[in-house]
Amino acid sequence: MRKVVVTGMGMISSLGLDLESTWGNLVAGRSGIRKITRFDPSGNSTQVAAEVSDSFDEFSRNYIKKRAAGQMTRVTRMCLVAAKMAVADAGIEFGLEDVTRCSVIMGVVNTGNSSVEKDTNLQNTVFKTMTNSMPAWISLEYRLQGPAFAVNTACASSAYAIAFACDMIRNNQADIVLVGGADSIINPEEILGFNTLYALSVANDPPEKASKPFSLDRDGFVIGEGAGVMVLESMDHALARNAKIRAEIAGYALTSEGYNIMAPMADGAGMARTMAMALANSGITPDQVDYINAHGTATELNDRYETLAIKKVFGNRAYQIPISSSKSMIGHTIGAAGAIEGIITVLSLETGILTPTINYDIPDPDLDLDYIPNHSRKEDIHTAISNSFGFGGHNATLVFKKFIG
Repeated sequence: MRKVVVTGMGMISSLGLDLESTWGNLVAGRSGIRKITRFDPSGNSTQVAAEVSDSFDEFSRNYIKKRAAGQMTRVTRMCLVAAKMAVADAGIEFGLEDVTRCSVIMGVVNTGNSSVEKDTNLQNTVFKTMTNSMPAWISLEYRLQGPAFAVNTACASSAYAIAFACDMIRNNQADIVLVGGADSIINPEEILGFNTLYALSVANDPPEKASKPFSLDRDGFVIGEGAGVMVLESMDHALARNAKIRAEIAGYALTSEGYNIMAPMADGAGMARTMAMALANSGITPDQVDYINAHGTATELNDRYETLAIKKVFGNRAYQIPISSSKSMIGHTIGAAGAIEGIITVLSLETGILTPTINYDIPDPDLDLDYIPNHSRKEDIHTAISNSFGFGGHNATLVFKKFIG
């Protein structure tokens, strides 16, 4: 079975329009959460979100031709720009590749063609709404002829996409897979819907303090938006073209809880099963895991049950494993979360810097693990996992290893 490695990454978030600026702000512990500007939020209980800068529209013109851009939503443009950044980072020239063995898999919950999307009309509404548009535009950009498709498993969508990409490479069905996702549900109708479910934070003032994973005063998640794309390759293929290998994906697990459309299984039983299966799939023992990028939504049940699940899988060692939630800074990017947080995990392996859980000011006495409070930490790590758990009981755990050439 072939090994799978990461050779390129691209990311857009509320903390930056590229990988470098987003990472720098994450390491600095900055929040990308602000009062919503995309529409007037005064009629909603939640009035804050982690929006990508309005300067993205101008920025994207450097990457996408005007005619094609007019057929894409802002979210789809984010995905294509992140993919082009990842391909450039990987140094791939598709003209030298067998494009029948190059694929695209994107996690897509929706394309962002909501009430706040600009310039939608009868001529482009179909293209803007197609949930396969993100992988389609990426494959068109590079004339790739391997399978190109979208996966929708709610907040675990792009983590599922990464897992499917790993299988294609492991099973010799592809040499290169562009994989990731993009999302935005920052619009009045979806915020109202989540407010009705009591899922979102209503701590609007100050906005940057709204997302408080693992804290006693957490009151729900904050919506984020953005895109994250990785280039995955077989290790043999990457080495043959002298690529810079950023990390290895050792394995994964995907599960369904079959329990509740919204709530996770009691005491995190489904989360624990997913993490344990991911370690087994990767040939990794619990004592080898050095860091966990948690799902960490700042909802009452997720943070409680994810903590219990970590304790169940890792036993006493759970207290020695650093854990952090990127969502404290960039919000919950829904379909993009698995890819964005996977990229953050890879960067932690590369740099030896663990990003913090900010706003951890009032510890919950029932949640007593090391959540890397408020400030980044330098720590040489070799193996890390990233969790993604979605509405509907869709669970995913990805296992990453530091690449030592």
